Amino acid sequence: MSISTPTPAPDSPRNSQSPPPSGIQGDLEAELLGLAHALYNMGTTVINDSTKDRGPDGQTVGMKNVGLRVNEVIQSLLAVDQLSQQTRTMIPRQLLIDIDNAKNPMQLTRERLERAATENQFMNGKIAAIQSYRDYLNEALCQSFPELESQLRSPSEDPGVHSSG
Repeated sequence: MSISTPTPAPDSPRNSQSPPPSGIQGDLEAELLGLAHALYNMGTTVINDSTKDRGPDGQTVGMKNVGLRVNEVIQSLLAVDQLSQQTRTMIPRQLLIDIDNAKNPMQLTRERLERAATENQFMNGKIAAIQSYRDYLNEALCQSFPELESQLRSPSEDPGVHSSG
C-alpha cells in the first residue's frame, strides 16, 4: 500500500492557517502528518482486530492486517528520519520534554510570554525606583555639598551637554 498525503480532518487547523512551507520543511510536515495517520490507522486496526473472534489456535483473525499497519508506521518513521537528516532546524530540548509530558506547546508559549512580560515590568519598576532614588540622593548631596554639583549632575540634566545617538 503506498503512502499518500491524506486529506485533512474536519477539525484540522491547516485549512484556517497558512499553507505548509515549501521545500524540506513542507516535505517533513507532510511526512509527519502521514505518520500520524499511519499510527491512527494502526491503532484502529488493533482495536478492530481485538474485538473479532479468535481462531481455533487462539490467534486473533486478521492479525495480518496489524502487521501491515506496523510496516506502514515503520516506513513513515524511516521517511521522517531521512528527511530529518536534511534539515537544520533546532528544537529546544525543553519543548520536547514538555510535549512528552503532555503539555500543550501553545499554552506553554503563552505562559512563558506572560512570565517574561511580568518580569519585564518588575525590572522596569526596579530601574525606575533606583533612578528615582539616585535623583533624590544627588539632590540631597548637591544641597549638602554644592561643590560636587557638577560631578553629580547627569548629562541629560545638564543643558550645555548634548549627547549624540
